[in-house]
Amino acid sequence: MLLSRLAENLFWIGRYIERAENTARLLNVNYYATLEMAGRAREYWMPLLELTGGDADLRAKYGRVDARSISAWLAFDRDNPASIATSVARARENARGLRDRIPSEMWEALNTSYLSLCFENESVLDRDGLFEYCAAARDASQFFFGIAFATLPRDEGWSFMRAGQMLERGDNTLRVLQSRYRGIDARPVEDPGQRAMQDQRWVSVLKGASAYEAYRKRVHSGIDPQTIGDFLLLDEFFPRSVRYSAENLEAALMQIERHHPGAHPEIPRLSRWLVARLQYARVADILDEDNPSLEELLGDFNRVGASITAAYFQQE
Repeated sequence: MLLSRLAENLFWIGRYIERAENTARLLNVNYYATLEMAGRAREYWMPLLELTGGDADLRAKYGRVDARSISAWLAFDRDNPASIATSVARARENARGLRDRIPSEMWEALNTSYLSLCFENESVLDRDGLFEYCAAARDASQFFFGIAFATLPRDEGWSFMRAGQMLERGDNTLRVLQSRYRGIDARPVEDPGQRAMQDQRWVSVLKGASAYEAYRKRVHSGIDPQTIGDFLLLDEFFPRSVRYSAENLEAALMQIERHHPGAHPEIPRLSRWLVARLQYARVADILDEDNPSLEELLGDFNRVGASITAAYFQQE
């Protein structure tokens, strides 16, 4: 049986590295989208700040809210608990206590990421290096999880790390959709110019989830908010959809449950309920403005996370 401290460390390594990758994807896509939209850049950056939080703290530190300050806040700022640098640093800190329990390659990958990502500052923006920084963060995450997939035994430790990764991924995709389905973004637009800008926003959503190519191969009807919502919420094969995340979260939790049979019945109940909601849902019902289903799904993910913490990480 895995000690609760070790289980918690692995769980949060999975969450933090996934969080760093998600933030890097969103930052990178946002940066290049705003280059094309020139004077409307604020319309892209404010939803990203709302999505990740920290508006008041950013204003207090930088005295302004613009593309540069938001980029620095989300990429390098160690005062921001959701920044790429903070996420990588916290993952490394959790891994330090596991050096004798995880393959050395996993530690080396995290340490290398820490050294390359956690000591940068706004000078990266001065040399137009945000793309390279975000690409490095994304590649570091994929490299780390690739090593874990190839070398980490499929025991409780793997399952806790996988649960953390999938919980973070599903939560992030839901928050992105929630921010984009507020108000006009999801409503049909008649004006060709406005429609082009709306399409560009939704292309950015797809690219932020590395879903653009997969969506275009699966869907041949063009850029449609409802169809994009269906793909990112309910597709059972796309690895960054909410349904895929929930199903893999449940699989990891069921593997953990085998080591603690019947000890925490609320966890399989909550995770199975979440999966069932997504397997039998209709996207029109979830995205209905009068139906708070996106918020309810976020609440379901949060309840699963809270139940994991209460059951496994508060025992010592």
